[in-house]
Amino acid sequence: MSKILVLGCGKKGFESKDSDTVITVDINPNVGADVIHDLDQFPYPFQDNEFDQIHLDNVLEHLTDIIAVMEELHRISKPNSKITIIVPYFRSIWAHLDPTHKHFFTVDTLSYFDVDHMYHHRYAYSLTAKFKIHKKAFNENIDKSWFRHIMLVWANKWPNFYESNFSHLYPMEDLTYHLETVK
Repeated sequence: MSKILVLGCGKKGFESKDSDTVITVDINPNVGADVIHDLDQFPYPFQDNEFDQIHLDNVLEHLTDIIAVMEELHRISKPNSKITIIVPYFRSIWAHLDPTHKHFFTVDTLSYFDVDHMYHHRYAYSLTAKFKIHKKAFNENIDKSWFRHIMLVWANKWPNFYESNFSHLYPMEDLTYHLETVK
């Protein structure tokens, strides 16, 4: 049995196994979340090492302090917990249409927190939030053309090359990070 936390759940459903315990959190009291909490307020109302999985689906870009959020995710997640974070890709038109977005994300934005990445060792002043990025994947939900599908496959195979050379011509919509908590 896993204990799963869904931050910024909104009205979206979340699929899990019947044996899992899912706790949803949102600032809006009208969405039916289990816990009403402003994710810009710290600490979050959970114990240390409480969750096996944490999901944020298009939430992180709305929050003020990404480092503080990542530190909280690290605090409330168990060792080796799975963290899934979906954000709009910085080149996506949707990233810039929403005036509530405070941050934009590249392929390597969250590499700052990856224990194996050079940014973590050279620039990270926050050494408490340690994660291992297992996968970064572009998502396409809007245009399902064969060409976009080929671009998506190609971009996911070589994300840094895509971002440097082709993302301005064929921007992807969302980016999903799959992380593991390192404790």
